[in-house]
Amino acid sequence: MENESVETDILLIEGLNVTPQSSIPAFILLLIIYVFIMLSNISLVVLISVERSLHQPMYLLFCSMGINDAFGASAILPHLLSNLFTPSSERTIHYAACAVQAFCGHLHAAVAHSVLMVMAFDRYVAVCRPLQYSSIMSTRMVVNLSASAWGVSVVIVLTLVSLSVRLSRCRRVVFNPFCDNPCLFKLSCQDITINNLYGLASTAVMLTASLGSVTLTYLKIVVVCLSSQRKTLNSRALQTCATHLTLYVIMMVSGMVIVTLHRFPELSEIRKLSSIMFHVIPPALNPTIYGLQIKAVQQKITAIFTRNHDQM
Repeated sequence: MENESVETDILLIEGLNVTPQSSIPAFILLLIIYVFIMLSNISLVVLISVERSLHQPMYLLFCSMGINDAFGASAILPHLLSNLFTPSSERTIHYAACAVQAFCGHLHAAVAHSVLMVMAFDRYVAVCRPLQYSSIMSTRMVVNLSASAWGVSVVIVLTLVSLSVRLSRCRRVVFNPFCDNPCLFKLSCQDITINNLYGLASTAVMLTASLGSVTLTYLKIVVVCLSSQRKTLNSRALQTCATHLTLYVIMMVSGMVIVTLHRFPELSEIRKLSSIMFHVIPPALNPTIYGLQIKAVQQKITAIFTRNHDQM
């Protein structure tokens, strides 16, 4: 079997390993999280879209982040939920669907890093060059930066998955809760050196660019804030930056854990849990911290609920 090509396009996928007694609690928990992710992110996107007063660079970037979080969660969680009550031997997925899921999962991760880099640049301009902020961070600039973040991510991830799809398959079991690129090329018995090299290189470039730009940007922001006499504004700026950095660190650490643990088969259960958390925790935290803790958004939400209450 190891040296023969597998003709069928139907794969067995491991899914989430839980006991029968734990299936219902796990399903309810994941479903609640998924519904919250979708409602909070979509609501934030709709609110920013319809309220002209929120058509500012920072809020437009929140829209991009919210769309990406809803997209990433939808690529992983529905199929994961549907497999919870399916016997392990009957958990199947078409190879094409597996490849699409892998593409969407990696695209979500790449876009998250790219958008966070743009958001860091936006905060840098706002704090360090406030007088030029309107001219630098125009609507056109925000759209171009967001489009570039998505476009570059699509090219990188499409190449990544294409290198795996080209391989012939000698296995048909995906040992993961959902499909990702390493799972795809592990289905093959061919030489996967190119896949490993490109995967590691693209990951290294993305993480280095992301970590380097965010670190340098926020070091500059801290220096400017510490040397400035505007204590109130500096406090708000540092609070916003601290929030951004906290979520960035969570996403960075969880992503690096997944990449690292793929190289250690004996730690597969920890890797599987980490991979699920990557698609659950940041998308749930982002709209809460970025949106609901921003005064302008709070005021709009309060106004909407007050208006609805008065009408009743």
